[in-house]
Amino acid sequence: MNANEKLARLREKYRNAKGGDAFNPESQRVADALFSSSEQRKFPYAGIPTLLDAPYRPQSSEPDDFVDLDIALVGVPMDLGVTNRSGARFGPRAVRSLERIGPYNHVLKCLPMSERRVADVGDVPFRSRYSLEQSIEDIEAFYIRIAGAGVRPVSIGGDHSVTYPIMKALGRDRPLGMVHVDAHCDTGGEFEGAKFHHGGPFRHAVLDGVLDPERSVQIGIRGPTEFLWDFSYDAGMTVIHAEEFQSMGVEAVIAKALDVVGDGPVYVTIDVDGIDPAFTPGTGTPEVGGLTPREVQALLRGLKGLDVVGADVVEVAPQYDATTNTVQVGAQMLFEVLCLVALSRF
Repeated sequence: MNANEKLARLREKYRNAKGGDAFNPESQRVADALFSSSEQRKFPYAGIPTLLDAPYRPQSSEPDDFVDLDIALVGVPMDLGVTNRSGARFGPRAVRSLERIGPYNHVLKCLPMSERRVADVGDVPFRSRYSLEQSIEDIEAFYIRIAGAGVRPVSIGGDHSVTYPIMKALGRDRPLGMVHVDAHCDTGGEFEGAKFHHGGPFRHAVLDGVLDPERSVQIGIRGPTEFLWDFSYDAGMTVIHAEEFQSMGVEAVIAKALDVVGDGPVYVTIDVDGIDPAFTPGTGTPEVGGLTPREVQALLRGLKGLDVVGADVVEVAPQYDATTNTVQVGAQMLFEVLCLVALSRF
């Protein structure tokens, strides 16, 4: 086919085509889900903001509220467990306000809002803005309701202490495996009379029998607090430091993670400080030398096929970020883990 023939073919095929007209089955599947006609779709900047632009379904106290959902997107605006800069309580609201995340993952070929029944169910209802202990109880109670309805939660925090009560709710019947991206192992002990801080959720989860340390991998670890993470090694967790990630390469890290977590239920948790602060400065405990967003995306996409029963993204503190980079990256990671849950075995 010469150049003139090619141009004639393209003109015949595309000159009068609308934006939503597609010419291969996968593209047409996505277009059919997103366009109300062949040329119009929802304005990304209009309407009431929700997590990942999902339908908004706030929950009451009724026990059957979640039964018509597959996946619940949940905000957990609580940061009473931070050890450095507070502000992750504003993470859920900031992520809700961000437009144009998703709705299609071209690598995983996943359109989660169309393939599963997904809704933003609002925020965990807290009794107090002052009590960390009460907040931990409130989170567990809310997620027990979600799990009891057979719904899988995908959450945005909040500091990393919120993951402990979520794991208590999801791992009651069978301990969870874990894929954990972070600068810190978060397996520290009690400090200054505080037990449930964001530096220790996974120690508590293991000791409570809801997290299987032999099926847990912690990725991106670095910084000056290595001396605090003896529990991870003693319990049998697999720890991959940031410099090891670089030397191993993402494919080898994916293979190691898949081998560690195996076939059982898995929880995926992403602390945005696992990513270098060049990309995510808006967080409570930034550590230079972290992963890139692209590396974390590749890692998460390599987990396709695992039985991901829940996931979260935590430690987005938007007020430290003049560019909104952290919110953008955090929201994208939330979408990536949503796709993993959507592709899991229900």
